[in-house]
Amino acid sequence: MPGSKEIRTKIKSVENTRKITKAMEMVAASKMRKAQDRMRAARPYGEKIRTVTANLSHANPDYRHPFLVKHEGAKKVGIIVITSDKGLCGGLNTNVLRLATTRIKEWEAAGNKIQASAIGQKGLGFMQRFGAEVVSHVTGLGDKPHLEKLIGPVKVQLDAYTEGKIDALYICYTRFINTMKQEPVCEQLLPLTGDRLGSPETQWDYLYEPDPKTVLDELLIRYVEALIYQAVAENMASEQSARMVAMKAATDNAKNVINELKLVYNKARQAAITKEISEIVGGAAAV
Repeated sequence: MPGSKEIRTKIKSVENTRKITKAMEMVAASKMRKAQDRMRAARPYGEKIRTVTANLSHANPDYRHPFLVKHEGAKKVGIIVITSDKGLCGGLNTNVLRLATTRIKEWEAAGNKIQASAIGQKGLGFMQRFGAEVVSHVTGLGDKPHLEKLIGPVKVQLDAYTEGKIDALYICYTRFINTMKQEPVCEQLLPLTGDRLGSPETQWDYLYEPDPKTVLDELLIRYVEALIYQAVAENMASEQSARMVAMKAATDNAKNVINELKLVYNKARQAAITKEISEIVGGAAAV
């Protein structure tokens, strides 16, 4: 059994760790509320632009944007993996990276090559270790995503699809369900399908200025960028929720460890006192 001094030192160390995890839990809770508000604020815009895009894509059959056309025979798939820059958020990054790895292996088994874009330091490091062809990346987004930082890396994949270098583009991220539940998902981004766009309830034609091609080109690019921004916002809300839950669990575990160590310390102290009393009684009896 370790001595009383070693046990006291360990108790002090665990108490200091508990203070750190408690502080991180409170910081994550504060950031989580802001991230959730940001995510919910972006949803109406995403729904509105989806409705407008669905109407326009069905209203003008004469021009088909490249994002709406399915490629045949390209034999290359693009994937955008969204993770966090920092750790200590439970299994958030592990789950989404496991899902991305499973999909990549399935595509490779079907004879497809993979090119990846990473948003977040954890995803970038994993993709490099995994041996994937990383064509673009962005890290250090902070607590608030900015669309101008995301456009560059994403444009590499969009241009590759437009040029026919890849026949499909997928995005993997963690969808926010609630504070206690986050779900890793891998969705098809391009080509835009009916499931993604939806079908308008009524169809009508539009007057385009300057022309249908210019309007659809700009709108569909903005729509895809909105989807990616929404995915990043969802992932950030999930990150802060997962970190808050993980730090709360760490704080509770530290409290249990402290209680167990105090029990061991009291037993060691009681054993030492009993030993000293026995020595005194034995000495008195010998005299």
